[in-house]
Amino acid sequence: MADYDAFAEYYDQIIGEPTQTILLLQKWIKKYAPSAQSILELGCGTGAVLKPFSGKYEIYGLDLSSAMLSKAKKKIKGGQFYQQNMAHFNLNKKFDVILCIFDSMNHLLTFQSWEKVFANVSNHLSKRGVFIFDVNTALKLKKFSTFPADVNDLGNILTISKVSKIKNNLYAWPFKIFVKEKNNIWKLIEENSRERAFPTAKIKSSLQKRFKIMAVIDSDQKRPSQNSERLYFICKHK
Repeated sequence: MADYDAFAEYYDQIIGEPTQTILLLQKWIKKYAPSAQSILELGCGTGAVLKPFSGKYEIYGLDLSSAMLSKAKKKIKGGQFYQQNMAHFNLNKKFDVILCIFDSMNHLLTFQSWEKVFANVSNHLSKRGVFIFDVNTALKLKKFSTFPADVNDLGNILTISKVSKIKNNLYAWPFKIFVKEKNNIWKLIEENSRERAFPTAKIKSSLQKRFKIMAVIDSDQKRPSQNSERLYFICKHK
């Protein structure tokens, strides 16, 4: 898993406002957890997803990057944040909603680690709690690996990324940020992350040991299919 400390300063500018994702989450939480009072996000980054929920819910975030968490704490004054690994966290508290968004699960490169997350979420979810997470599918990672390098000019920063296959649905996703400083000097920041995808059937089989799967959603299509590139899983405690 990549270390995102150096990336934190520029993360929000690069990612942009996650408006569509937040609208989807708000709709699903209202439908599947209407009485929810608390939200925990695993891999919360700078708190961009959590911020719109602050004020209405108790906000909690978990991430490995101290720099990301520092940004989140400034963004959400009343939130509580923890620097822990989402496959091994222990907060001694239960939550009504647990989120894991922006393909954070794909950064765990063994299915054993995915199952540890599922077990941890089950232990930290309230009786009627809801677990919502998304994944990049193998099709998306394979598709992205065929594309040329993605270059984005954001004025003061330039980003370059190129996905490439390593093996067995494991992909390298290096990310370079060129930051323009004084005297037209550019500073380079590199993040060498990896992602792995697993079959939908395998994910569902593992989830069903601990959760009732309420929905599997492809937000870009009418229903999940072999052509889906991103899937959202909505689960409830059994």
